[in-house]
Amino acid sequence: MNRWSKIVDNMDWSIITIVFVIIFIGLLSLYSATNVLSPIIFWKQALWVVLGSFVMLLAFVIDYRTLMCMTWLIYIIAIISLVLVLGIGKEIAGARRWFSIGLLGVQPSEVAKVMVIILMGFYGARKKHIDGYGLRDLLKLFIILSIPTLLILAQPDLGTAGIIVLIAICMFFVIGIKKSAFITTLFIMIGLLPVAWLSLKDYQQARILSFLDPHRDPLGTGYHAIQSKIAVGSGGLLGKGFLHGTQTQLMFLPEHHTDFIFSVVAEEWGFLGSAVVISLYLLLITRIISVGIKAKDRFGAILCFGIAIYFALHVFINIAMAIGLAPVVGVPLPFISYGGSFMLVNMACIGIVLSVSWRRFFS
Repeated sequence: MNRWSKIVDNMDWSIITIVFVIIFIGLLSLYSATNVLSPIIFWKQALWVVLGSFVMLLAFVIDYRTLMCMTWLIYIIAIISLVLVLGIGKEIAGARRWFSIGLLGVQPSEVAKVMVIILMGFYGARKKHIDGYGLRDLLKLFIILSIPTLLILAQPDLGTAGIIVLIAICMFFVIGIKKSAFITTLFIMIGLLPVAWLSLKDYQQARILSFLDPHRDPLGTGYHAIQSKIAVGSGGLLGKGFLHGTQTQLMFLPEHHTDFIFSVVAEEWGFLGSAVVISLYLLLITRIISVGIKAKDRFGAILCFGIAIYFALHVFINIAMAIGLAPVVGVPLPFISYGGSFMLVNMACIGIVLSVSWRRFFS
């Protein structure tokens, strides 16, 4: 069997198929959301899909085990890029999150999410014989992870910082944590909630308060949530049809190509279309977990579980935002929301999973 036959026969085509079906749905939704106001957004996203496909291929070709050797290099690069973006990044709506490269923007905080998964995999694979992480281990990782988290909060980007914290917390259960350490940490986090609340900016506090009662400021902080729920509810069972969503086409729905793209799907394709999208995500996450279970080593397994957590958190929080079950914190929907850096990182994650899946058949 030649090398090409090995690749074709042992590739996880189900994951690739699911990903590109979701991307196709995303491009349709993005075209509908932007064709009236700014059709160039659709073509830029199509370009990112092409570039992302090459990134996925590159991540597949590179042996995932080399990531373990490069953990600290990846960490340092992520920190440097987060520092630089605060100084020379492009400011949009009062936030410095992007490096501007021609007509395209690169967001280094997206890379930091994957860095956290690799870092947790590095620690989990190194200490595979311990009965769980204690408080001392947690303190070390807390200090290491607090640096990128604080830099992202300084941009400011509460959503991405929150995702990084949630990924780390979930992955502690994957790599193992002692019960005593978990209980102690839980009480400490509860005690720090007032400090966390006071550290939020005024508009961030307003978003959370609007989540509890969107109608307290229906034309301000509650506007996004109210319009999104109207769009989702008006879709009914079968939806209003492609390019016929009134909330979308008449521009009532804000951020409809990024944070609220699911509302576009729900309005135009209805409950059934939304159910198909959610089912595709569930299938993808299940397949990634399956690859992790069958991985030939602990590092590969932890990477897959971390990536499954990464996708699950984004999907759950984004959809919860769209239907009013979570505050608006700017968490995009994988493979569907507009965003070049986000698309590249998503495709890189899929490439890593494919690398783990394929290499379990070979040394």
